Amino acid sequence: MRIGIPIEEYKGLNTDVSAHFGQCRNFLLVDVADNKIKETRIVPNGAAHGGGGCLAVDELLKHDITDVVAGGMGMNAQHKFGRAGVRIFAYQGKVQDAINELLKGSLGGLDACSHHGDGGCH
Repeated sequence: MRIGIPIEEYKGLNTDVSAHFGQCRNFLLVDVADNKIKETRIVPNGAAHGGGGCLAVDELLKHDITDVVAGGMGMNAQHKFGRAGVRIFAYQGKVQDAINELLKGSLGGLDACSHHGDGGCH
């Protein structure tokens, strides 16, 4: 399993999950096997916030992720991940806690951001 998590500045697993998927500065890639973190790495979000173009989704999909955990995301981005077979989960808080909750099966899905009711790509 490879989890993509939008973040701003990396401060280890105590980093906050970004509330804005497409506008984050970086993505944290977390490889998990046997319910344990095996590797983490930072990938800069090289895509500008692309509105309906969802460029940040394409950027993250290049890294063969299976799951995304984010604080907020527009519906177009969610649909694009869905079409790629990537599961999407909502979480606000620390990365370590998000991973723990994901591995326990406790995370729910995301609703569209209220200011992206038109389906924007947050």
